[in-house]
Amino acid sequence: MPPSGPDLPERVLGTPLTRRRLGTLAAGTALAAGVAAIPGMLLPTAAQAQPSAPAGATAEPDPDAPLRQLRAMWIASVVNIDWPSATGLPAAEQRAQLTAWFDLAVRLRFNAVVLQVRPTADAFWPSPYEPWSQYLTGTQGVDPGYDPLAFAVEEAHKRNLQLHAWFNPYRVSMQTDPSKLVESHPARRHPDWVFAYGPKLYYDPGIPEVRRFVEDAILDALRYDIDAVHFDDYFYPYPVAGQELPDADTFATYGARFDDIGDWRRHNIDLLISEMYQRIHARKPHVQFGVSPFGIWRNASSDPAGSDTGGTESYNANYADTRKWVKQGWLDYINPQVYWNIGLAVADYAKLTPWWAEQVRDTPVKLYIGEATYKVGAAGQPAAWQDQAELSRHLDLDAQYPEVAGNVYFSATEVRADTLGATSRLVAEHYQHPALPPAMPRLDPRAPGRPQLTHAVRTGDGVSLRFHPTGSLRPVSYAIFRFDGRGARPVVDAGNLIATVRATGHAQRWTDTTAGTGTHGYAVMALSPTEVASPLSATRTVH
Repeated sequence: MPPSGPDLPERVLGTPLTRRRLGTLAAGTALAAGVAAIPGMLLPTAAQAQPSAPAGATAEPDPDAPLRQLRAMWIASVVNIDWPSATGLPAAEQRAQLTAWFDLAVRLRFNAVVLQVRPTADAFWPSPYEPWSQYLTGTQGVDPGYDPLAFAVEEAHKRNLQLHAWFNPYRVSMQTDPSKLVESHPARRHPDWVFAYGPKLYYDPGIPEVRRFVEDAILDALRYDIDAVHFDDYFYPYPVAGQELPDADTFATYGARFDDIGDWRRHNIDLLISEMYQRIHARKPHVQFGVSPFGIWRNASSDPAGSDTGGTESYNANYADTRKWVKQGWLDYINPQVYWNIGLAVADYAKLTPWWAEQVRDTPVKLYIGEATYKVGAAGQPAAWQDQAELSRHLDLDAQYPEVAGNVYFSATEVRADTLGATSRLVAEHYQHPALPPAMPRLDPRAPGRPQLTHAVRTGDGVSLRFHPTGSLRPVSYAIFRFDGRGARPVVDAGNLIATVRATGHAQRWTDTTAGTGTHGYAVMALSPTEVASPLSATRTVH
């Protein structure tokens, strides 16, 4: 999603702040097919899928090393921001690029990726509703020769990464001429469904038939084993100076019970969100639904419940009543794009983060903060963004609020660039250990059976473990813990978590290649599709 929508322009005080690189994408750095070592980045070797924790089990969990924390990055496909790096690449190169992004996520000790699969009313899978995306082949409607979403799910899960499939609901095209769309496009078959606004073409959110179609097109992706449906901040388009949204006729047709067109527009987006939540969980109860909105709901000057900010409000700019969605429980997570530095007067990260924490408190909705990695070291940004430590300070602040359950970084290219060494520092200071994604017991509270660890022996490669599931609910993954030192207590804590691995459904082996000499205890925990944990297995000790 872009800053202000993970993929496009961000607005503060009503002034568009064009994202770094968006204006120069044609000249941007192409994504390498493989992830090379990032200069200066403090990463484990490629062989270490999830790196080992330092020796020394503690008697109590370490509060500075959370066991549960979402760590993710957005991988944007619109105008080829991140992937594929260009249109028309051979399928093999596209696949290699995507797995390179996933490998980078693993090396950074992330546990999820947010992959854009419907950027402009198109698809990164063979959809019966919408054409193949132009960002794959360069021509809308042309088969890329493989199924990118199927490939992405398989490869992400192979690395035990959650795959959050990212959809833009209403944007049809980055230009305004419907005749440039493939002839079979729904926007050409139903010209009354769309309007041009600013430099783009959009579906009209106020037409009930459009809303249902958009929902159906997105829900088709539930055929795949995705972990979440993820929306960005683009609902109604951001305001364009001197232009009115051309939906007066739609309002006249469908808005009779509303006196105010703004209230009607918000109602239309409320319906999209509430209906998507219901329909996703009716079809696949364990699949999460999350939204990453603009970081400001309303300023306190507009509403006493708002934040102490002075920027653009999603409530009026996109007609997205994001606070209401949280309070109504229409989301499983909210991922506000708090794309500003600590201390910025109009939109202070140190004020917005606690405001969002307060909104999710006593609700079932998880809170993940969206981070503006693209601003680090960027020309024209405030001095705070010229400081390597800014992003790391964000996580220091987040740790003060237990409601903050993770962070998502925009976008993958900037994460990999490691400008100023900011990513390296963040990883070194906050991601020293693996972490499990937050559990979603509201979706399904059942835990897998306690796994059996049947084997732990030293080999020439390290310590070989063998374990298998029990019970009727099969796990999707395992967390492997190591307790170093004779008599170490088996504390379930990130400092003792050395790996997470995807479950195969039957007995499986895993080798700890990082175990040194001395005594080590091992135990395994199984995790359900909603990340609910089983009891810890019995501990096996090797000397």
